[in-house]
Amino acid sequence: MTYSLPPESFRTLRPEPAARQGRTWDTVLTVVLLVLLPLLAVAATYAGALLTLATDACVSTTCDPGLMNTGFWMAVIAPWAILLLAVVVAVVRLVRRRLAFWVPLAATAAMVVFWFIAAALVGAGVSAS
Repeated sequence: MTYSLPPESFRTLRPEPAARQGRTWDTVLTVVLLVLLPLLAVAATYAGALLTLATDACVSTTCDPGLMNTGFWMAVIAPWAILLLAVVVAVVRLVRRRLAFWVPLAATAAMVVFWFIAAALVGAGVSAS
């Protein structure tokens, strides 16, 4: 008994792609940055909690509490959501042997950007009339 492939299947055969080489420096740098990222999330959450001090400038009718609450909760919750997303994306990239060191760096930048957006929302809520 002979097992053979039909002629049309010979045209689709390709050599197996070479396995990607792991980059040790990328893995080490990514893990170190992922370990430091929760510290930044704690600092960003603390800074977001300090945004509540902006309510001291409010009189009962001069502020928009809804807008201020949106900014406050954004500043408190966004760092942790970004952290979770960054860890998942970095681990998936490391498993697939792709460069991943940039993921925690991008997460750091996103945390800073979201804090400033939240601070702008709180500021807009304070100056609302």
